[in-house]
Amino acid sequence: MPLVRISLRRGKSPAYIAALRNGIYAAMRESFNVPDKDRFILVSQHDAEEFDYDPSYLDISRSDNLVIVQIACNNTRTVAQKQAFYKSVAEKLAADPGVRPEDVFINLLETAKENWSFGNGIAQYV
Repeated sequence: MPLVRISLRRGKSPAYIAALRNGIYAAMRESFNVPDKDRFILVSQHDAEEFDYDPSYLDISRSDNLVIVQIACNNTRTVAQKQAFYKSVAEKLAADPGVRPEDVFINLLETAKENWSFGNGIAQYV
């Protein structure tokens, strides 16, 4: 059910992109109890002039390797689950493909279950 959007600067290899997708999906499975096959991930790469960020907001030192992860998901997770998820993503992406934790930016967009249709014009979660 989560819809994941990953944004980053253009120029990363297919293996790097796959590691991002796999790490985020693994963290969702662990922390959010996302079921097997519930995998919908979009990756957008941007030229430098299309990717604007503050390199030091909240005293976090970001680089041009910043990865912005935005996830639309149901509004059913606890604060503890979200904190575990953020930590898990940062750890997994640090391990592979080598993203510094300072360069992992995550935003959750929570929505009600009736706001999803996975096909056939049906709200499957209602």
